[in-house]
Amino acid sequence: MASRMTDKKLSLPSVAEWLGLTRSLLMYYAVPGRAHAWRRFYRSFVSPGDLCLDIGAHVGNRSAAMLAIGARVVAVEPQPLMAAVLLGKYGARPHFHLVSKAVGAKAGKAEMLVSTRTPTVSTLSGSWARQVGRSRSFSDVRWDGRMEIGVTTLDALVAEFGIPTFSKLDIEGYELEALSGLSQPLPAISIEYLPMAKDRAMACVERLMELGDYAFNVIHGEYPRFALTAWVSASAVRDLIMRLPAEGRAGEVYARLGV
Repeated sequence: MASRMTDKKLSLPSVAEWLGLTRSLLMYYAVPGRAHAWRRFYRSFVSPGDLCLDIGAHVGNRSAAMLAIGARVVAVEPQPLMAAVLLGKYGARPHFHLVSKAVGAKAGKAEMLVSTRTPTVSTLSGSWARQVGRSRSFSDVRWDGRMEIGVTTLDALVAEFGIPTFSKLDIEGYELEALSGLSQPLPAISIEYLPMAKDRAMACVERLMELGDYAFNVIHGEYPRFALTAWVSASAVRDLIMRLPAEGRAGEVYARLGV
């Protein structure tokens, strides 16, 4: 894996790293019924044989849902411990491929801020970490390490694997940079939003509209249920995001062509 620690020695995982991993596994796999809910939800976007990109795959719960539908999954995850988990859980499956990199505006190297105890919020965006770090929701989060990682682009992934039917981007404030490395519209995309960083979600909506004529919907929290009964325009989803309370739940914006 093309990653190396700069502030930490890359060796066997520490106790704190194991605790962080355990926290993530419990968060994403231990809630009864949630795996089934994600499978049911993704079936509205994905059919057997379709290609999906799981960007910011972390411990792979979304990859698992896509694989269960019969999709071909390219999981993109730069953190070595999480990448090892993904390979251990899904590496033997013929329709699973791991890219041990981050996704950004251009290919190369970048520095990731690592949160050992809460690795789900490790990020390439220092400005995002400072922004969300001021909120109550992140009062216990510490970015206590740094890691140099390889970076690819959405254009490069499309060139290598083909056009995905569905792409999920959950990369802790770096979604706009990832979309900046895309030069064509993709059929369907989801992007994480945090209410205390609304400006970033708004910028992603603007970027998507530069790429294609998208319609939008949202989910609030970790349960996959659309908040809106119909797909709406960019201006309508921007208004919805702006009304969210600053300390509200995170969620995802969904964009779809041809609705």
